[in-house]
Amino acid sequence: MNEDKATRYNRLKRRAGVLSVVWHVALLAGLVLTGYSRALGELARGVIGADSRSSALTVPAFVALLSVLNELGALPIGFYGGLLVERRYGLSNESVWAWMKDQAKSFALGLLLGGGATTVLYAFIRRFPDGWWLPAGAVFALLIVGLANLAPILFLPLFYRVRPLEHESLRVRLLALADRAGAHVVGAYEWGLGEKTRKANAALAGLGGTRRILVSDTMLAEYTEDEIEVVLAHEMAHHVHGDIWKGLILDGALVVAGFYAASRALAWAIGWLGLTGPSDVAGLPLLLLAAGAISLVMLPATHALSRAYERSADRFALELTRNPGAFVSAMRRLAAQNLAEERPSKIIEWLFYSHPPIRERIAAAETFETGRRV
Repeated sequence: MNEDKATRYNRLKRRAGVLSVVWHVALLAGLVLTGYSRALGELARGVIGADSRSSALTVPAFVALLSVLNELGALPIGFYGGLLVERRYGLSNESVWAWMKDQAKSFALGLLLGGGATTVLYAFIRRFPDGWWLPAGAVFALLIVGLANLAPILFLPLFYRVRPLEHESLRVRLLALADRAGAHVVGAYEWGLGEKTRKANAALAGLGGTRRILVSDTMLAEYTEDEIEVVLAHEMAHHVHGDIWKGLILDGALVVAGFYAASRALAWAIGWLGLTGPSDVAGLPLLLLAAGAISLVMLPATHALSRAYERSADRFALELTRNPGAFVSAMRRLAAQNLAEERPSKIIEWLFYSHPPIRERIAAAETFETGRRV
């Protein structure tokens, strides 16, 4: 197979991603089909006390045990896709120890958030055994908004160095760009990606009072101010167009739909699985499978919607900056630096791409430039 470097890299990354999904599904389905989910529930109850069948502590204990089991298979896959492949293609700056520390932090954070969220979910199931999916879905949709607000403040600094942008002329330029775009920001910050990767990135993170400009140190080192400006103009478009809120609403709708599917699956399988009722935590693997199936089935549609938003954001950036040359050079530089595929197949684009391929984005900018000259 005659593949270029970027195609080989992305093929291996996709393979690792698919393998990760297969592992998660196999683990959850295996627990359900073999009855070991009930044994895990008994073990969770045993960990916190023999007479605690109805204790709220049973849920986080079960989540902790399930998370440890999941990590046994997920960690090797993550090590391959997240470190070995990145090193093989010259993109990682992390040592094995640093990568493991990040994984430990991710696991602890996931356990904290997952344990808390699942405890809240099962409180709804106990309170509303027949219709828990609707109030629980509404609350979880609000939690998604809260996390979107808090992520740049609480979570990002756990993994990356974030400090005020010291490049004064660029800082002033980006803040002025935000004013022109109508996207209020609280400041511009340097995002320390360079300790972990050679890739470049920029973002507008947070919502409302937490929204801030992030420019990676790897981008600051290699890109012109014109190129950085047009990249951030694209990011600002998502906030100006309401794409972030649209995405959060869609995520909330998928959560509600997933919970509904999970409630039907639990109601159908209670006797078959030997559960004491819908609030029996041993049903959690089935709940996760049913809810996850909705998101997985909808993934091509959500990717298609995302690509439409990205095309609109590209157009906004071109119209705001009137600098298609900088857009084209930034896209080419990002593609080379991040090893983006320029010409993925249509099926790969349909299944995996949340952004239009680089060749399409560059062609649109060149068409925009031609139209300006006419």
